[in-house]
Amino acid sequence: MAVSAGLVKELRERTGAGMMDCKKALVETGGDLDKAVDYLREKGLAAAAKRAGRKVSEGLVESYVHGVGKIGVLVEVNCETDFVAKTDEFRTLARDVAMQVAASRPEYVGRDDVPVEVLNKEKEILRAQALNEGKPEKIVEKIVEGRVEKFFRDHCLLEQPFIKDPDITVQDVIKETITRLGENIVISRFTRYELGEGATAGDA
Repeated sequence: MAVSAGLVKELRERTGAGMMDCKKALVETGGDLDKAVDYLREKGLAAAAKRAGRKVSEGLVESYVHGVGKIGVLVEVNCETDFVAKTDEFRTLARDVAMQVAASRPEYVGRDDVPVEVLNKEKEILRAQALNEGKPEKIVEKIVEGRVEKFFRDHCLLEQPFIKDPDITVQDVIKETITRLGENIVISRFTRYELGEGATAGDA
């Protein structure tokens, strides 16, 4: 059966489970939200949200160099124990995140990392654009709100479509890995280098 995106989103908010797990649960339960919640709990998939507050002091720094060395990325991914940090699944996740940064050029880890002044300036620009397009004043704020969400999707790593499966976000991949490995996982920071970026004509 077809499951609406709105229903999947509501189930995610209630359980903290990954998007694909939520979709499967709704399909298995005929679209019954309450039964889908029970299904996820029985499968142990509703626990990711509960793990989100746990301290993460282990992990690894993953590096990725694209092509012939024109793009390089360093990303720090943290978990709770050294045991999980050494698993193939955790290392694969860190590698995938580094590749995501290389390909999609995010500027921030999540929306909470966007400086207030940057967000306010972006809203001003988007509001001016909407007015210049002749949009009625009464709906401009709604338009700006929608375009700010797009800004987050474009610029925040966790909100970007995952390069290996654009139907889910990087945050979905993190949550699903948390569920499987049983530990909180956090992307702490990243740095992306591209050959020639920042160079000027006077640089040696």
